[in-house]
Amino acid sequence: MTKNAELAAWVDQVAQLTKPARIHWCDGTDAENDAIIAQMLDSGDLIRLNEKTHPNCFLHRSDPQDVARVEHLTFVCTREQEDAGPNNNWLAPEEGHAKVDPLFEGCMRGRTMYVVPYLMGPYGSPYARAGVEITDSPYVVVNMRIMARIGQRALEHIEAGNSIVRGLHSTGDLDPERRFIMHFPDELMIKSIGSGYGGNALLGKKCHALRIASAQARTEGWLAEHMLILGVESPAGETRYIAAAFPSACGKTNLAMLVPPAEFDGWKVWTVGDDIAWMHLADDGQLWAINPEAGFFGVAPGTSLKTNPNCMNTLGRNAIYTNVAVTPDLQPWWEGMDGDKPAELIDWQGRPHDPANGPAAHPNARFTVAASQCPSFSPQGDAPAGVPISAIVFGGRRSTVAPLVFEALDWSHGVFAGAAMASETTAAATGKVGQVRRDPMAMKPFCGYNFADYWQHWLGFGPKSGKLPRIFHVNWFRKDDNGRFMWPGFGDNMRVLEWVLERCAGRAEAVKTPIGYVPEAGALNLDGLDLDRKTVQDLLSIDPRVWHEEIDQIEAYFATYGERLPQALRDQAARIKAALEDQLAA
Repeated sequence: MTKNAELAAWVDQVAQLTKPARIHWCDGTDAENDAIIAQMLDSGDLIRLNEKTHPNCFLHRSDPQDVARVEHLTFVCTREQEDAGPNNNWLAPEEGHAKVDPLFEGCMRGRTMYVVPYLMGPYGSPYARAGVEITDSPYVVVNMRIMARIGQRALEHIEAGNSIVRGLHSTGDLDPERRFIMHFPDELMIKSIGSGYGGNALLGKKCHALRIASAQARTEGWLAEHMLILGVESPAGETRYIAAAFPSACGKTNLAMLVPPAEFDGWKVWTVGDDIAWMHLADDGQLWAINPEAGFFGVAPGTSLKTNPNCMNTLGRNAIYTNVAVTPDLQPWWEGMDGDKPAELIDWQGRPHDPANGPAAHPNARFTVAASQCPSFSPQGDAPAGVPISAIVFGGRRSTVAPLVFEALDWSHGVFAGAAMASETTAAATGKVGQVRRDPMAMKPFCGYNFADYWQHWLGFGPKSGKLPRIFHVNWFRKDDNGRFMWPGFGDNMRVLEWVLERCAGRAEAVKTPIGYVPEAGALNLDGLDLDRKTVQDLLSIDPRVWHEEIDQIEAYFATYGERLPQALRDQAARIKAALEDQLAA
């Protein structure tokens, strides 16, 4: 129980609505976790993996219709529709409650109602925020224990008088027609029903740490962003930090855990976080960031010792795998893993694998594991003050158009570059894969209010400090005329990060173009890479005709935000278009 009368009253109110067989307040202890896992093993919700090869690891299989975020069923409920913006599905708060509350009536009969106090952010951090998730899913509880800081210490934080985000979740009957994820920013409340998938059910993650937190951040003057945080340590021992935004399944985790290539002997990359950054402007004008999460909820397919050795060395113990395949001796497997494909596999739905049924592991199969197990986890990963950010990097998955890297001309132009981001969709969200959509700051599914107001909030930092990070845009996914990736990616992305940080230090050379500064010939360290001069030129090329069309498309997208669109973004588009037209006329 709790000494917080308001919290106790809410828990009682939810119990009266949902009718659980029992109520359990989570304390976050090992004994509690062991008991819940034993219960899930008995029920078949978890399968123990090979204890010799994967100690304390478990497999969970989702309902086949419940394997990804459901953006079309995710709503932001504000009093005025314009406050949610065209980037969100909107309902008035009273309509949102009226739509979802009847689905909760009696939904926990025969089930345990878990009350999970949690903290997003390091213990003792002035930037941490608390929440309480009520759920009937033991899977949610054991995952939240990895992804957040749950239990008694979080409850003590709440009972000290700090505000909380209230989250009510039930798997319901897993009927896609009775599935909703509702956000009420003004009430600091989330209601999610009908899904057990992480992004829909682990309410501390996208729901709290991005959708609700972004609205809080606007009010309180900080930024809640879909960004990894990494530190780059030079051979001289100096570490500088980068925050970077990429749409899901576009390489965030790989970049966050990057291992520099052999040519960068003495360099090291430190992992602070792989998915979410909360950034605050300190009194000295420096932007500082914390990772509000305590774990990784990563995409398994494509992860290997080649693509992400640090991630693979994080896995293999004390992990939960969701919707991966397994070998006959119960070792996890997914497409893209090292080595030959086993002759026999049990697919993610528990069937003998038949390629006619699709991949053995679901394309959005996941792992949940503590960040502290990562070999590259930063010594500053749990620092209450966070880390100082030198550079902000935006990146999309574009097979054409965007060069390997460019630097924005100034803060306002950097906000434009982030707002104009586009990426080809992936399996992390339901819908067609491979379509190009605008995904500003990689926040399209996660911004809790009108994008136009969100961009204005970003722009508002410009006049506040002369020490703001420089802003860059990268594209690891550009292809040649034969459809092959031109850039090797993975560890070799260190070569781009070095240029980024050298630019921040005022040293690396660059060429000014209408869309920003691109590396001068020879500015990137390409030692050891088998790239000919033409490929490098193509990677960094900016075709004025293609970009003129791109700006037209950006302007058309911006127009959907009407009069609320900041004038600064219109001015940036006009400036770039005029410069491109000058090039075309020359």
